[in-house]
Amino acid sequence: MQASLQKAVMHVLAPLVRLLLRHGVSHAAFSDWARQVYVREADAHFGIGEKKPTVSRIAIVTGINRKEVKRLRELPDAVGTTLMKHNRAVRVVTGWLQDPDFHDERGRPLALDYGGIDDGFNRLVRRHGGDVPARALLDELERVGTVTREKDRVTLDRQGYQPHRSEEAMLSLFATSAADLLDTLEHNLAGELPNRLQLSVAYDNVTPAGLEAFRRLSAERAMALLRELDGELSAHDRDLNGEPAEDDAPRHRTGLGIYFIEERS
Repeated sequence: MQASLQKAVMHVLAPLVRLLLRHGVSHAAFSDWARQVYVREADAHFGIGEKKPTVSRIAIVTGINRKEVKRLRELPDAVGTTLMKHNRAVRVVTGWLQDPDFHDERGRPLALDYGGIDDGFNRLVRRHGGDVPARALLDELERVGTVTREKDRVTLDRQGYQPHRSEEAMLSLFATSAADLLDTLEHNLAGELPNRLQLSVAYDNVTPAGLEAFRRLSAERAMALLRELDGELSAHDRDLNGEPAEDDAPRHRTGLGIYFIEERS
């Protein structure tokens, strides 16, 4: 079992290590980050029964000494802030693509006026972005290359939130997508019920022409599916529908991710 686990983890780590090496991150720095995650995950998931784990319990589970556990436990966690910022941008762009009030007669996203409180972009953000200020969201979408602003008109340049101009935003997207996928895989491996959807299709001897044909087909079909699912899922979002949450009602984040597979054999 240990050998199989080692093999699986090393395979998973390979693209992550490539990313770290490309950004000049040393093994020592990665080791520091890994210790922080070990403590955070042990703190969140490895208590006994309903009790929150003690420093001693975390030290036993992780193999990190108590003094270091205490230090790492007190470090701030900025992941939640980054995820919220990403989610708001995604919701606004998706609303622009899906909401017919912001489309032309052919169903394409309109270029929206920006300025006054009742202009198109401001209305879009109020409807789909929650309480985030329209100016802040516009600045973010413009910074990452998802929209173009010319005077008082804003045009959507991408068929989704694709922050190609901002490495910081692309890394945030990388972190969210990779963590979502690994969380689902770990959930299913742990045998927790109900199982989460985990499907893929791939062949290992595809011609170059077949690769390009499938690239186009999969992008078209995936976008159509995600747009349909977005319409269904948005009907259940409290923020979008103005439904106040009950005090004891839990919040859930749910969705479906699709990714393209390409590897030179």
